[in-house]
Amino acid sequence: MLPSNTILVGFLISQLCLGVIGNWLLFMLYAYGFLVKARSSRPIDPIFMHLMVVNILTIIFAMLPHIMSSFGVRYFLNDAGCKAVLYVFRVTRGLSICTTSILSTFQAITITPSYSKWAWLKPKLPMWMFCSFLFSWFVKLLIYVHIIETVMAKINDTNIDYGYSHAYCKRLPNYPKQGLFLSIITIGDIFFMTIMIWTSLYMVSLLYRHRRITRHLHNPSLSSQPSPERRATHSILLLVSCFVFFYLLNNFITLCGFYTGERKPTLGAVVIIVSSFYPTLCPFLLMSNNRIISQFISSLSTPRIICFQRAFGG
Repeated sequence: MLPSNTILVGFLISQLCLGVIGNWLLFMLYAYGFLVKARSSRPIDPIFMHLMVVNILTIIFAMLPHIMSSFGVRYFLNDAGCKAVLYVFRVTRGLSICTTSILSTFQAITITPSYSKWAWLKPKLPMWMFCSFLFSWFVKLLIYVHIIETVMAKINDTNIDYGYSHAYCKRLPNYPKQGLFLSIITIGDIFFMTIMIWTSLYMVSLLYRHRRITRHLHNPSLSSQPSPERRATHSILLLVSCFVFFYLLNNFITLCGFYTGERKPTLGAVVIIVSSFYPTLCPFLLMSNNRIISQFISSLSTPRIICFQRAFGG
């Protein structure tokens, strides 16, 4: 294995482990707060839990084939395996943008003032959230049936693939409705990106107005101790910014690979790494400003302090 390939494999394995462990730990903490401490849980917590599950599936089904290929494993996926792996990856990746959009919209409505024209939506948020999840799953599962019809395993390595190519799978050439499929995916992504950007700008404007009000009140406790809603809003804005950046970067690298006119074996792994950056970083961005994490750490630190005091006769 070449040194460059060794570095690439090491990066893939590290990102896989980091992303899966981070998302799983945060999911367990949210599930614990939602099931055990139901009184202190927030209505937005199920959205975070759903996002963690989607992230785990995206990372595993995106990176595992390329890791196996980097170790020289041939024929890791047959036709059925290619259809299943790429179908799950595309569905969960599509659900990632849907869930982030739902998360941004949910938080924008949550922090909306009572005098706003959108305030009437607040009591309907739980039902709206549940219906949004069902609709997103139904649409993505239906749209990406196209993957099952157009994907097959590579029989050998003599296929001429330009730019981005999967390690084990390929698309059927000259398949009808390919343009229609790409148009639907592009329009859907633009729609959800527009919602994310619009709700993010709306939340930024609300935070700016709130900051101006607290400055006029001259109350240091209001500015030094941000509310849970404000911390959640900051985390979601950070998530949206991260998603938009890596989404555009992923599309840019993919398009550059298609228009280079030469085969690039490592470009597939690079595209997967970039597309998996958001689900990998997502739990750590949420941990930085999360009430559940701070409560969990404080619950762990309290017994340690008591044991320390007892050990020294305190």
